[in-house]
Amino acid sequence: MVHVIVVLFILVTQVSAYRPCPKCGKIKVPYPLRTDENCGDPRYRIYCNNGALEFMSASGFYYKILSINPKANKLIIKPPLIQENTCYSSDLDQGGLMLDENLPFNISTRNTVMLFNCSDNILLSPLNCSSSSFCREFEEVGEGCGCKGTLCCHFLKDSSMTSHRIRARLGGCTAYTCVVDKKPDEPLESWNFGIELQWLPPF
Repeated sequence: MVHVIVVLFILVTQVSAYRPCPKCGKIKVPYPLRTDENCGDPRYRIYCNNGALEFMSASGFYYKILSINPKANKLIIKPPLIQENTCYSSDLDQGGLMLDENLPFNISTRNTVMLFNCSDNILLSPLNCSSSSFCREFEEVGEGCGCKGTLCCHFLKDSSMTSHRIRARLGGCTAYTCVVDKKPDEPLESWNFGIELQWLPPF
């Protein structure tokens, strides 16, 4: 009898663990993503805070989740705000975006990252820091205006780079933003601002 109860408990636990979590605000939360203890997989933890779905970095900074594509195992988070009149990203104190390398998330290769207020050392890198860099367009509008005239660059986050970090720091580049799947001649008003993360399937 005890053996039967133990087996039933294990089965019930497994079934509940494979359940998708309830919606957060207007966004569905597909398996394996988890927002509470009764659904999803614990390695795929995200957060539902006051109806807003958020992703927490390894440093404890929360980024709003804009969309989830369960078929592609991808989600898009909102880039940090660039603080007005400072050209500092709001996650500067955390060193920018940093993912926990022990978890199944990484930064996809469809992200075009723009860095602002950089030191001259960045000119030694292969990044595009020319007057034709995409970052010059961003400086002309909205929150990018605070970075106008600073040294800025852009690059495509490809597979040769770390897939767990976008760095921001004093003495380096103090602000950044990101566009998903940017086309070469795409006008700024069509840019899809966000940072696309992908996750490895649980099996």
